[in-house]
Amino acid sequence: MTIPLILASKSAPRRNVLYSAGVCPTIRVSHVDEPAALEHAAEQAGVGVDELSVRQRVMILAEAKAQAVYQAYRNVAEAAAAATGERVTAYPLKAAGVGDAGSVPSSSDPTAVSTSASSSVSPASGVTGGKASDITRDFSGVDVPTTVEPIHTPADGAGKGGSGVNGTDADDTGSTGANGSGINNASAIHGLTTAAVGPLILGCDSMFLFNGECHGKPHSADVARERLRAMRGHSGELWTGHCLIDFATGRVARGASHAIVHFSDYSDRDIERYIATGEPLEVAGSFTLEGFGGAFIDGIEGDPHGIIGLSLPLARRLAGELGVEWTDLWNVARGDHDPAPKSDGVTSSAAGSVPPKENVHQPGDGWIDCDCGRRHWGLNGASGVLLARRDAVTGKVTHVVMQHRALWSAEGGTWGIPGGATADGESAIEGALRESYEEANITPEDIEVVGAYREDHGNWAYTTVFAFERPGHTVTPRANDDESMEIEWVPIDEVPNRKLLTAMRTDWPNFRARLDAIAEEPAR
Repeated sequence: MTIPLILASKSAPRRNVLYSAGVCPTIRVSHVDEPAALEHAAEQAGVGVDELSVRQRVMILAEAKAQAVYQAYRNVAEAAAAATGERVTAYPLKAAGVGDAGSVPSSSDPTAVSTSASSSVSPASGVTGGKASDITRDFSGVDVPTTVEPIHTPADGAGKGGSGVNGTDADDTGSTGANGSGINNASAIHGLTTAAVGPLILGCDSMFLFNGECHGKPHSADVARERLRAMRGHSGELWTGHCLIDFATGRVARGASHAIVHFSDYSDRDIERYIATGEPLEVAGSFTLEGFGGAFIDGIEGDPHGIIGLSLPLARRLAGELGVEWTDLWNVARGDHDPAPKSDGVTSSAAGSVPPKENVHQPGDGWIDCDCGRRHWGLNGASGVLLARRDAVTGKVTHVVMQHRALWSAEGGTWGIPGGATADGESAIEGALRESYEEANITPEDIEVVGAYREDHGNWAYTTVFAFERPGHTVTPRANDDESMEIEWVPIDEVPNRKLLTAMRTDWPNFRARLDAIAEEPAR
């Protein structure tokens, strides 16, 4: 069984250290106010911040980050566990006349391209060269068979990355590994709330002690220049605090690593060129070991990984304190390299669009060659939240949150709902809640899940999670990342007038009817 690891940091060096050691973490930024966290801890201890040792500071901040992410996941898990209503599962590929990737697509699909014996176009794809389209098939007008079950009923074995080789349910947490390598073994759990162990949440923080002063990130060229000049030819100590939390049990393990760093006698010209790279501005102590700055470090006494910001030996010991073997975190096969970014697999982006410079790969990310003949994102399937707002007096649905998709993304420039790939260790509902918060600031503690619709394509599935704002609560959506051009509350009657994602255009009439029906239920 592979146990997921959540890294409470967007630090690329920390993530790369883990990846090179066989662990592809889920990234969840903590958004901790570091000065406020230190001030609070110092006040609790009855001292000033300046009286805290460097070890105390990095330990305080590491735990603050881990606890913030732990609480964020707790909010997701609690909202998912409190879900009510029914899950409708549709099986469009089982409909008469639709078939799978080897059959002629339905004539109702406007995105399909007719094929001939002399063409290399894949059936139902519309793309030559053997790469299927990422535009979802339009099943409108098709009599699709469905089942209706309570929302917490385990789904069947579809949507598990490839051919379902793990033999787990779509809401289970087994996967084929970060790169589809099959290194992961199936897990019998159904998400965060029922896991006996994990996921593990790791918070880290680093500071550099030089001449008796604690230094974090310089943030500006002037500060970096001053520090680098003072450090050349001298030595200092790099401290990194670690806090590891087992989500399933709430148990916490803590520790700090440190190493002495000896700097070379570099020149002023070296300093200016180094600053021009931008690297020293956003790293503790104004230097790196694994980047441009490595050439100016003459030696290290202590843990080299701690210099990069995450000590592998210490992380392993902390995992052991929580009863987890380090090798249970491995989800990357030896020799595997970072997969290509999501944008590389997009076939339907808007003309002239520019993909993001950084698109961090996470467990569950990847393209699936679907049984429907198209390509879909999410090795474990995918999901999103359709959040509705009701009139305070009548209870009728008035608005829904919509995402204007980034031009570089699949069907770029269309409108849909925030969501994405289901990560290892979470259910489809949990994945939808996590993704909608990360992309659109839909805070799970402010909504109630009232139903779901799951479109099952055999080896892949997408779950639309229906939700309402909780009475007395307000969700303020916004675009949190480069997946969106904008996120907004859209009047429900205006939704059909937007240029909708193919799947949303197909499903919207039924989604609108279902939201209205749920809103009219007596308990609502």
